[in-house]
Amino acid sequence: RANGCRVIATDLDESLVRRAEGYGAIGCGSGSDLPGTCRHQTAGHGVDGVLVCAGSSSNSIIELCGEVTREKGRVVVVGAVRMDIPREPYFRKEISLVISRSYGPGRYDRRYEEDGQDYPFAYVRFSEQRNMQSIAELIADRRLDVGSLITHRFPVDDAAQAYALIEGRKTEPYIGIVLEYDGAASRSVAPVVVAADARKVSGDAIQLACYGAGNYATASLLPLLAGRKDVSLKGVYTASGRSAQAVARRFGFQYCANDLEQLLAPDVDAVLIASRHDSHAAAVCDALARGKHVYVEKPMGLTVEELARIVAARQAHPGSRLLVGFNRRFAPATQAVRQYFAGVSGPFVINIRVNAGHIPADHWIQHPVIGGGRILGEACHFVDLAAALAGSLPVRVHAMAVADASKSPTSADNVCIVLQFANGSIANIAYVASGSKAMPKERVEVFAGGRAAVIDDFRRVDCYGSGAGSSRAWSGSQDKGQTAMIEGWLASLRGGAPAVEFNVLLMVSLATIRCVESMCVGMPLDVGEHLLVTTTEEGDVVQHS
Repeated sequence: RANGCRVIATDLDESLVRRAEGYGAIGCGSGSDLPGTCRHQTAGHGVDGVLVCAGSSSNSIIELCGEVTREKGRVVVVGAVRMDIPREPYFRKEISLVISRSYGPGRYDRRYEEDGQDYPFAYVRFSEQRNMQSIAELIADRRLDVGSLITHRFPVDDAAQAYALIEGRKTEPYIGIVLEYDGAASRSVAPVVVAADARKVSGDAIQLACYGAGNYATASLLPLLAGRKDVSLKGVYTASGRSAQAVARRFGFQYCANDLEQLLAPDVDAVLIASRHDSHAAAVCDALARGKHVYVEKPMGLTVEELARIVAARQAHPGSRLLVGFNRRFAPATQAVRQYFAGVSGPFVINIRVNAGHIPADHWIQHPVIGGGRILGEACHFVDLAAALAGSLPVRVHAMAVADASKSPTSADNVCIVLQFANGSIANIAYVASGSKAMPKERVEVFAGGRAAVIDDFRRVDCYGSGAGSSRAWSGSQDKGQTAMIEGWLASLRGGAPAVEFNVLLMVSLATIRCVESMCVGMPLDVGEHLLVTTTEEGDVVQHS
């Protein structure tokens, strides 16, 4: 009506038909002759379009739409209805049927909704945002009345009553429900205390908070920390409050936090950071600045500038222990190989093949800003593994990716990486996304001093010496080292030696970033022997490598 259309409204609920008539529609109740009304109102041609806003398992709605729509008209399905399209009316009239996606063009498009890449105005006149703008203008001009759609208002403290209406536990008709907040209330929201079986711990337990608790953290890290007498799980934060409460109850956290600041309370000793990659460096710096010990899932940072800020934060708080989740260096298979080569001075030749598997291009880890791509996000594991096996720091990298015109170098996931180490060792990492799922995922080969060893998918280790045969150094269920890694980190927090020296973590992280740069420029790059950090008078961190 606001845009000059004549509207015919029908519904099984007579009260809704009367309400539609109040807005200027021509009402047709359940007993009315809707096809006849449509013919009468359109001089026998049929309606230009139908908006199907119903919910039904019956196919009669779609059949009715074909009957009342004009030749070359349009049927737009907004609700959830059965859609067995009757061929005769839709074919004969060439009716277009469209499934409406909420809000308009741009919905579910990450580049539009998250990255802010708008569609050209000339080609997409009404995008998601421009649709919202049009609605806001109609409301401002008082041509669209949404206020009268509000049938119920509840204080937010009584929100359960609102959801009782929506879920049908209260049989009372409703359309628009508003939850009202007290405008005078403080905007500072306290942590949610979880009514879980909060475990009482002794005073010498490590007080641990968790920032981010996605699939990997809940499957591989938190089960290793829950239920321990020497660890007290304090607060947990996730992007969704609902998932945070589920994690808290499952693992025994005492409260759900609204942000990282609430996790950095004075009574927290250490923070486990397992959020998305783009948030790692800032969270590490904030935690170190508050004097907390930190475990951060890989990668430590996505850029050299982020690494420089972490170096500066740690220099200001050298007593804080920091560990990056490079777990494969802790695996029993890795330790068996290192023991086998004990006393061999090298240099080592290391070959690592990773049958990583495909990840869609629109997955968050492939996003150059959020995830950093698979080299920064995943291949860093194997740069660290090579450094652990070589017993040396990487000094030079050369990375080459399979050419793919649809991707940028930063999102390449079929890559060969050659590493050179300070002790003369070399390593080749073949990181492959286009392989077969039937093939084992990881294979590692190490050669030095007349000896060789093979790690098969971290399930077994075969060693070869000067004799004709081989010996089985280790075998068991697959173990990629998470348990030993967490044990090492907790031991370091109790006053033991660092699980991994900070300089090793830094150089591995820097070498991985250099791998991406090497792919971009198409040539080998020096890693840099050190990362020099200075601070300007204005407090800005400047890095040089």
